[in-house]
Amino acid sequence: MSATNIISVFDEEHTLVAALDKIKEKGIRIKEIFTPYPVHEAIQAMGKKSLFTFFAFLYGFLGAAAVLAFLYYTAVIDWPLNYGGKPTSAFPSFIVITIVLTIFTITILSLFTFSVRAKIFPGKKFVMYDERATDDKFVVVIDKKEIKEDLDEFNKLMKANGASEILEKGEPEMRLF
Repeated sequence: MSATNIISVFDEEHTLVAALDKIKEKGIRIKEIFTPYPVHEAIQAMGKKSLFTFFAFLYGFLGAAAVLAFLYYTAVIDWPLNYGGKPTSAFPSFIVITIVLTIFTITILSLFTFSVRAKIFPGKKFVMYDERATDDKFVVVIDKKEIKEDLDEFNKLMKANGASEILEKGEPEMRLF
């Protein structure tokens, strides 16, 4: 297994963010970042944009429209009930169930969208570059080919910005658990 990746391990979030800024200044593309909890600066450093909120809004709008259309169809068109001379299209009675089913629709479709986008499915094999990323370490993986300068200079830059450890590793084996 040839060393194709440079893996920098950080102990703290603020040192990780400082190092990511230096990496971006050098124009080096980051392959992957593993953190024990979400770090928004890390997502931005990788240059990933998300349309997740747009899709959640779209799912909510379409879900609410579908629920209202269904309720109107069943209560007014298909099975109108005349009870005490009250109007059959009593919109206020639709509000609570519309809110609940809209939230349900957004939740289920957002979960599905996230799973498709993250390529998460049952039985998927995953790649773990450093086991400590699931516990308390912050791990930055950079393809060795991306580093255009001297490798020792890059390692010094990472150490100066708080990297506790720098490793050279190849692609790890994929595994189920």
